[in-house]
Amino acid sequence: MVAHQDVATTSLNRDTARAMFAMRQRTWPNGQALRVFVLPNDHSAHERFAKQGLSVYPHQLQLSWDRVVFSGTGQAPTTVTSQIEMLERIANIPGSLGYIDREHLDDRVQVISME
Repeated sequence: MVAHQDVATTSLNRDTARAMFAMRQRTWPNGQALRVFVLPNDHSAHERFAKQGLSVYPHQLQLSWDRVVFSGTGQAPTTVTSQIEMLERIANIPGSLGYIDREHLDDRVQVISME
């Protein structure tokens, strides 16, 4: 996972990360507003992150997003088209969270480790 440089959190447990990406948790642990970015459901990095990082299938995340949107209780995360766009958005939007493969990582974002 990667986040904007202004995010005070450096690690998340799997349950908190899952709640953030499922859009059930809308703030960082310190109360800062959260902006979540994801890749398309069929993107290999999205499938890998969902299964290995969050221990859920991509379609389960989609169901949770559909639930909050259709119930009127929240929004789906912002979908970006590529890991390059993901990096750009996270580097430039305070409070943002997403994921990229290591080879795309640079010092404009900070790594959030999984506890």
